[in-house]
Amino acid sequence: MIRGSTVLRQSSRCLPRWASSAGSSRNTSAAPAGKARFSSGSVVRTAGPSSQAADTAAAAAAGSSVVHAALPTSRIDEKKVVLGWDETTYSRYHHIWLRDHCRCPECFHPITKQRLVNTFEIPPDIQPTHVQSKPEGLEVHWPSTHPHVSLYPWSWLRYSSYDPPLSQSPPSEKILWGSKILQDPPTVTYAEAMAEDNKGLFKWLSNVFGFCFIAGVPATPEATEELSRRIGFIRETQYGTFWDFTSDLAKGDTAYTTLALGAHTDTTYFTDPCGLQLFHLLEHTGGTGGATLLVDGFYVASILKELHPEAYELLSTVPVPTHAAGEPEALYTPSTRQTPVLKHEDGELVQVRWNNDDRSVIRNLKPDQVEPWYDAIRLWYKLLSSPDSEYWVQLSPGTAVVVDNHRVLHGRSAFNGKRRMCGAYIGTDEYRSKLAVLSERFAPDPVTQDTAASASVNGRSVWHPAL
Repeated sequence: MIRGSTVLRQSSRCLPRWASSAGSSRNTSAAPAGKARFSSGSVVRTAGPSSQAADTAAAAAAGSSVVHAALPTSRIDEKKVVLGWDETTYSRYHHIWLRDHCRCPECFHPITKQRLVNTFEIPPDIQPTHVQSKPEGLEVHWPSTHPHVSLYPWSWLRYSSYDPPLSQSPPSEKILWGSKILQDPPTVTYAEAMAEDNKGLFKWLSNVFGFCFIAGVPATPEATEELSRRIGFIRETQYGTFWDFTSDLAKGDTAYTTLALGAHTDTTYFTDPCGLQLFHLLEHTGGTGGATLLVDGFYVASILKELHPEAYELLSTVPVPTHAAGEPEALYTPSTRQTPVLKHEDGELVQVRWNNDDRSVIRNLKPDQVEPWYDAIRLWYKLLSSPDSEYWVQLSPGTAVVVDNHRVLHGRSAFNGKRRMCGAYIGTDEYRSKLAVLSERFAPDPVTQDTAASASVNGRSVWHPAL
């Protein structure tokens, strides 16, 4: 459901029938008429901040089976320890790097998972006196007035290999979707999400569509807030902590009106926009309208990149200033200029940041960029508002929805009558932490699996790849 979450290939994931029937790596919606079409294997792969526990599972998988008839060879070089995994595969580890990463109780606190060794007291020219390949890992003897011995598990060494890298973390998988997702949108039940065994919570948080409905939620703010806190701490903003509002302009934002809202992401004016948004329609009486709009920003971006690469490049590089100024006591603008519509990390799209209503004055365009930039956002808007991209749904009390605010844009149609909505923002880091903890339990990565029995203290291996 969330930015960066890795596809966890197990039956508990809330994968719609139309996706699971043809495999998970499928673009589920055809491109607009006359546009480029994507193959059945079209999956946006992003290296965004996903759960490290989940992300490392696939990364270590290729190198996790290190128990062979013959152990890896080991020898001391001038500045490095050299391991031979087989006749053609080697890894080299600097002596100082190995000493700095000792995980014995003297060097690494087993409960707090924090380094105890004083890195700055390690001699720059330190060199082991002896290394030995043992079934449980590489044993390294260090010179000292009090001789010190370190043991490094083979699975951890292979995963952590940097010279050369052997276990590159693969980009996390995301399944693109358009309007056809209405046939079977990702959904979990309130009972599943709240169950004490956390299996349903893992199912909810590990789906990869950028949004998920939660059915059967009691139509009260109390139940909705409790559901929100199942993910993590609620992020307080100028709108409060948990919000419960109607169209009374109690806050200076068009969300507090009856006006239509185009597809947008929230809090674009924060340096760190909110990661998740959960909202729940508690009631709508005496009127009509107010349908909810959801758009997969990654799906739309993939089409823009394919058909209009120049426009895609502009939206990926030109910072867009934004603001929140409706509250007299608040005036929010990002503290960084690095705020393009499409944010990338290592060449992969990781965040969509778009709210035309909150856009400030564009002063940073070069004269020859002005018209191309307006052409680019016009193309972007055209694709966002295409019937192929828009998923409209009429929410009703009892069904909450959570969206990845770094990927999925939301909006609504105009309405009349009394419409009461409640919800909350949750930070990306809080979500990722929760998913990482659940992944440790339900889908542990190979390094954790290999070391859990011998190196787990306080419920977590000291060799966990995230440490």
